[in-house]
Amino acid sequence: MTRSIRIFDRRSLILLLGLLLSSGFFATTLFGYFVSKEAIRSAIIGQDLPLTSSNIYSEIQKDLVRPVLISSTMAHDTFLRDWVLRGENEVSEMSRYLAEIRQRHGAFSSFFVSDYSSNYYTGEGILKQVREDEPRDAWYYRVRKLHDDYEINVDPDLANRDALTIFINYRVFDFDQRYIGATGIGLTVDSVRRLIRDYQARFQRTIYFTDATGKVVVHGGETAPDLRQRPGLAQQLERILLERTGFYQFEDGGDNHILNVNYLPELKWYLFVEQNEDVALAGIRKTLYVNLVISMVVTLIVTFLAYLTLGSYQSRIEKMASTDKLTGLLNRHAFGILIDKLLANNRRAPRPISFLLADIDHFKDINDRHGHRIGDEVLSNIAQRLSATLREADFAVRWGGEEFLMVLPGCPLNEALAVAEKLRHAIASTQLAPGEPTIRITLSLGVSELDDNETADHAISRADDALYAAKRAGRNQVSAAPPLG
Repeated sequence: MTRSIRIFDRRSLILLLGLLLSSGFFATTLFGYFVSKEAIRSAIIGQDLPLTSSNIYSEIQKDLVRPVLISSTMAHDTFLRDWVLRGENEVSEMSRYLAEIRQRHGAFSSFFVSDYSSNYYTGEGILKQVREDEPRDAWYYRVRKLHDDYEINVDPDLANRDALTIFINYRVFDFDQRYIGATGIGLTVDSVRRLIRDYQARFQRTIYFTDATGKVVVHGGETAPDLRQRPGLAQQLERILLERTGFYQFEDGGDNHILNVNYLPELKWYLFVEQNEDVALAGIRKTLYVNLVISMVVTLIVTFLAYLTLGSYQSRIEKMASTDKLTGLLNRHAFGILIDKLLANNRRAPRPISFLLADIDHFKDINDRHGHRIGDEVLSNIAQRLSATLREADFAVRWGGEEFLMVLPGCPLNEALAVAEKLRHAIASTQLAPGEPTIRITLSLGVSELDDNETADHAISRADDALYAAKRAGRNQVSAAPPLG
């Protein structure tokens, strides 16, 4: 009976391999994620937000700063000042002028308020007269007292059904630098919001404008956010307004936000360009999850293939380490492992153990007359016959050149003698060298039963003595070693 001895625990090795692979993949993927995260974050701070702010500023110069320049041109227009100084006689001339300004520059409204007559002129003529006691005219008297050349204000437009409008109110002086009124154009808040929404869609950022107090004056949403109530940002708002330009970070709703702020002197507003860092990192987080799944799948595939491969190699290695190459029987190294286990089990549950030591009769003559090839064939065939004859619990060992040791657990001496006799007869009656039909093979066997007070080596030594007794008695015999007294 041939057996293989397990020389390593394949499951533990596969588990270790799987842990190493998964740990390696996990560490590499996480390292790549954090490197990419830091690179994206650095790009947002160092490149993306500044570039976006510059681009938006360029767009604003075209879409919002341009009305300031138009209003400035109107305030310095010779026609407008001459017309006022001539007494404002031809109202139609001013109406045509304002209508042309509105149409040429695509403004929502254009106006002039005379400080001499208090008339409010539009492209359709005189709208009304402004009065200090009229709350809706407070803007004019505020502009009248301004130290700056102009202001930007958000008010309902009386001339256009009170549509919420961004007005550029520019002070007008005559040729002697005396104040004579205010002029300018207006843009609807909705149109500016559409511009901001377009910016946001184009640049994938949140964009809004605040005045010098931090109040959001123009934004892309339906409701203006209150920055002084916003978590993370409220505590920094005063510093942001004081510094006017810079990068800031804050947490809101569990997300990290990066903010770039620029002061626009032409508008006297602050431009806030905000990036939700977690949204920006959503792509690489998705990549992280995909990489982790791929790593897990690869680990499972590699581990499974390694399991199959190791199983095959383990069987081959264990067989090579524990069996004799020629006969396929266990070698003496494997015998040492198995006998130790057998004796350990026997100490817990004692039962008889017998040893059969067999030697091929006149084997040297077979090698000398017929060659080692025939000798090897004989050894191999005998080993097969022994394995086929023994019980499942028994095992056979190639003990020496032409010697075989058989261990019979749970078998007392008398039964072991019967097994030995059966083996001897099976060998003697079988043609074990088909190529040389004249060769007849016989075995001599010595049998011993392990005594409780002796070692396995001592019991085998007694079987060896019995074997030589069989040899001396004429060979092709079974001899029993007497029990220890």
